[in-house]
Amino acid sequence: MGLLNEPSFLDILGILAVIAVPIISYFKWRYTYWDKRNLPYLEPCLIVGTMENPFRRTKSVGFWIKGNYDDLKAQGHKHGGLYNFALPVYLPVDPEYVKNVMQKDFQYFTDRGVFYNEKDDPLSAHLFAIGGQKWRNLRTKLTPTFTSGKMKMMFDFLIQCSIPMKELVSEHAKNNQEIDIKEIVACFTTDIIGSCAFGLDCNSFKSGEGEFRKYGKQIFQRSKLMQVASLLFISRPNLGRFLKMRQLPKETTDFFLKVIKDTVSYRETNKVVRKDMLQILIDLKNNKSDTEVDKHDGTALTIEEVAAQAMVFFIAGFETSSTTMTYCLFELASNKDIQQKVRDEINSVLAKHNNKITYEAISDMHYMTQVIEETLRKYPPVPHVTRKCVKNYQVPNTDVVIEEGTSVFISVLGLHRDPEFYPDPEKFDPDRFSNENKKNIHPFTYMPFGEGPRICIGLRFGMMQTKVGLTVLLKNFVFSVNRNTKVPLEIDPYKVVYTTKGTIWLDAKKVA
Repeated sequence: MGLLNEPSFLDILGILAVIAVPIISYFKWRYTYWDKRNLPYLEPCLIVGTMENPFRRTKSVGFWIKGNYDDLKAQGHKHGGLYNFALPVYLPVDPEYVKNVMQKDFQYFTDRGVFYNEKDDPLSAHLFAIGGQKWRNLRTKLTPTFTSGKMKMMFDFLIQCSIPMKELVSEHAKNNQEIDIKEIVACFTTDIIGSCAFGLDCNSFKSGEGEFRKYGKQIFQRSKLMQVASLLFISRPNLGRFLKMRQLPKETTDFFLKVIKDTVSYRETNKVVRKDMLQILIDLKNNKSDTEVDKHDGTALTIEEVAAQAMVFFIAGFETSSTTMTYCLFELASNKDIQQKVRDEINSVLAKHNNKITYEAISDMHYMTQVIEETLRKYPPVPHVTRKCVKNYQVPNTDVVIEEGTSVFISVLGLHRDPEFYPDPEKFDPDRFSNENKKNIHPFTYMPFGEGPRICIGLRFGMMQTKVGLTVLLKNFVFSVNRNTKVPLEIDPYKVVYTTKGTIWLDAKKVA
């Protein structure tokens, strides 16, 4: 009798239909959203929308958004609608519409819409992620961290961190060994941020994979499930917090929080003052008066807020700068004439500064700046930026209304590789950014650091450490592409930052 009561195949099929029909109906209803609002849109697929299946990804999110940008532009649209699963997303294409979101009508798009969980994951609530008035207050407090005076104050730390990098490359050159250039420059930038943001000597070159390097990698090596969860909880942040979802692995958070607490405690107990980012954060924690910071709201930072800001400096400083240096050296190794031109400028400028690498010297390296800017155009470390509409917004000269809570994607990579703005966009051409040509670049088509009030606060620091690293390496070594490097470069589909799937191997020879 028991067997007779077991469900038949038709029973199971019926149950699945009962479950599936309302789900399918819901998604089909959601996918009428942009049509009802008279906005051009790309046809979505069931469940995933217009995005690629996150579990079988062939391209990174940044390249997926670039593909959407290209499709809408090819159809002659200035903007359009996408679907992130069932979540409607607005994608401006025309630079004027991009400008509206990023700057002109910024009051409607003040938040990034990035999921964070301050209670269960305190280090995720940093300047990059938070929004509203709390972001405004924190931005005002932290802006003085990156003045010219503060940059010069930290410059010696960068020079000290470049010494072991030079020694290791010299050893490889002497032994004719190929170089994993991303790993070497990542150790360099890790040491810099460890020193400036955490006040510690990381010794990444001497300790194999040190703790900072280990936990830094964990931040960017999230599982597929975590990546999908993050996409889902952008639209339902309160649900994500209720479920105690985290942006960062608990082990990583615990490590960095302990490092900050121990370092701050040691400095305050022993009255140690160091000219670095962490000291500025400590002063904000203790509400010390400073002529550069006395305009903020007067509220002291908590130790968790100090740690969160140190964390975002670490994330932004070590990964984006090392990625930029990696692609820059790859392009220079592929274009020997450009590499020699940079080297000639380095030698010429340093000769005017007693052959010493100083803050003033790297500021005078204008062609190197063009090379870095072209690298950032072709390989923007963050290939797309996000915003969230915080109140209903009518797109100028249209009847389209972007509703409060709607996510906005802006394709930095799409703009940077648009042949309308950058002819032959795959070509590496630093002359695009010469003084003569730079003035012809269309506003809001070049945004490696973002734009508007939420432009990257640390862009000057990032440029400074990149120029120091390139100066040390190119002054002393000639680089070429090793035969083990797979060209064309293949981009990792599961990384948020623009990162290659394989290793970029270079050869180095000491300058004669």
